[in-house]
Amino acid sequence: MAHSFTSILVHAVFSTSGRKPLLTDAMRPEMHAYLGGVLREMGAVPVVIGGIADHVHLLAGLRADLAVADCLRVVKTNSSRWAKERWSRPFAWQGGYGAFSVSESRRDAVIRYIQDQEKHHRRISFQEEFLKLLRSHGVEFDQRYIWQ
Repeated sequence: MAHSFTSILVHAVFSTSGRKPLLTDAMRPEMHAYLGGVLREMGAVPVVIGGIADHVHLLAGLRADLAVADCLRVVKTNSSRWAKERWSRPFAWQGGYGAFSVSESRRDAVIRYIQDQEKHHRRISFQEEFLKLLRSHGVEFDQRYIWQ
């Protein structure tokens, strides 16, 4: 085969430092748009970005040569710097993240899940949600260290 063909959808989740509610209702649309712009600059395709005051979910299509770790490092670093400059106040993301592969057959369900974050979090905390995502994707973790 002369060409390479890929479909790499990634659902990434990361919170603000200390899970503080730093993303106000007024800030979120701008932050989500900025995150999408950073993704596009790297040649990724932002599908949907959403979240609430203390965390962000994004679904993006990645190029075959763009590692998830590199992508999220750039997204978080650039958006954190931008947020500090834009709103002239301290802002930081947590050190880590969750990243989960998504099959094309689950794309629409993940889009709805991300779009429904505000409604979803009336019933479940970010911590409960994140643990559920880890378990449903078979990711091993040690609960003693997960929130550091």
